[in-house]
Amino acid sequence: MKGFKNVVFMSLALGMLFYSVPQLTFREGLTLPMIFSAAWLGMALLVIAAHLHHILGVDEEKRKELNRIKRMKKWQLEQIVQGRRKMLQFRK
Repeated sequence: MKGFKNVVFMSLALGMLFYSVPQLTFREGLTLPMIFSAAWLGMALLVIAAHLHHILGVDEEKRKELNRIKRMKKWQLEQIVQGRRKMLQFRK
């Protein structure tokens, strides 16, 4: 269901982009409307890129790698705690 939501929102952003690009002004040099048009276009492309990034699943590999690292750190912490317990038992 998460992927479907991203596809819908990306489609809406693409539709907005195709509708608005002919109406944006880029011909007049460095004026306020041209700066607004460039900023709006940049934000629209950023939104589309973010949805496309999520749809393609680029984050999946990072998430799996981070989970693997977290499990390893948890295991190492458990080993340290178990080792200290054994050391404390020997001291008694």
